[in-house]
Amino acid sequence: MKTAKKAVMYGAGNIGRGFIGQLFSESGYEVAFIDINEKVIDALNRDREYPVVIVRPDGIEELSVKRVRGVLGTTPEIVAAEMKDCDIMATALGVNVLKYVAKNLAAGIKQRIDAKKPIDIIICENLLDADKYLKGLILKELPESYAAVFDRYVGLVEASIGRMVPVMDENMQAGNILRVYVEEYGYLPVDKAAFKNPIPKIKNLYPYAPFGLFIQRKLFMHNMSHALTAYLGALKGYAYIADAIGDAGIENIVYAALVRSAQGLSIKHGADINALLAHASNLIYRFKNKGLRDTVARVGRDTQRKLFENDRLTGALNLVKKHKIPSVCLCAGIAAALLFTGENDAASAEVCAHTRSAGVQSALEKYCRIDDRETVKTVEKIYADFASGKPLSEIGAYLLEVENKSATII
Repeated sequence: MKTAKKAVMYGAGNIGRGFIGQLFSESGYEVAFIDINEKVIDALNRDREYPVVIVRPDGIEELSVKRVRGVLGTTPEIVAAEMKDCDIMATALGVNVLKYVAKNLAAGIKQRIDAKKPIDIIICENLLDADKYLKGLILKELPESYAAVFDRYVGLVEASIGRMVPVMDENMQAGNILRVYVEEYGYLPVDKAAFKNPIPKIKNLYPYAPFGLFIQRKLFMHNMSHALTAYLGALKGYAYIADAIGDAGIENIVYAALVRSAQGLSIKHGADINALLAHASNLIYRFKNKGLRDTVARVGRDTQRKLFENDRLTGALNLVKKHKIPSVCLCAGIAAALLFTGENDAASAEVCAHTRSAGVQSALEKYCRIDDRETVKTVEKIYADFASGKPLSEIGAYLLEVENKSATII
């Protein structure tokens, strides 16, 4: 007989362990982590706990996350067995992985629908309309008859994942593959309207409706400015995000881009511009946390995905252009991304190589679906300045001058 609340965390990576799993555990749930990393699963089952290191500007604090176990999710049957009796579930797998686990999720959802037991799955992925995308993947794996009742029993709950968690190296792990470093920020806004069961009481869970503002604020402010910091930092040879944003020239460009995104979001959603600008300042402050040791290579990797028309850079650009807000600093982010190669980063290397061989206009059409001449000309000019090695201080002064001349006041 089940006596304790059970949470299933699909994905035992840094976000799964360092954010969502921690909140589940601290809220009194037994947490079953599903993953295909055998070493991580074995360690979870051996230790039944793992360390989370909270990194603050003035020091660190190590916590122990308890009531955990691991599940090697190699078959739909194994995943379905865990989903059968869970009280809440979340995914933190990475957008590109969702298509590979859709069959496993469908197996568990089929059992829940057959038993007439609703299930809520918090989707912790950086993707606009992640609920619609995941639903489409799952429905392809279910008999057609389940489509009519899917929305009655399955809550696909979008979330805004704001906590920053760097890639762990061996020094940071200090002999424990489960150890994860995280920043102190730990709030989890979720789509209030998507739940099918009563909303669970989970630490730092904040249900909101309508939820569009929070998803777009995360993507077009947090993710956009993080990526922009990485791409500008790479141009100046910085290895760490904290060092890049500590460069006044980079910080000024990043903050200007944040202000423009904030203005766009304020107009689109009728949101308080002062609150959005305060969020922008807070993001800059958090990026400067040296203890996280977050790298330019990690944050910038996979420019091919990050240049998609609805993703962080191009999506933010399209938002501000729609509302006739200056966009030159966002154009600079795209130009810098086209030059980024990263480390062992085939997707970024492909974008960079295509741009060099076929030109900026071709790259913008292929990767961003941008074809308006004004934007193309702006990105081409900035790209040429970056590629020629022109000092970033000079480029930044030009960008901010253009911004100021065409400033929009809200």
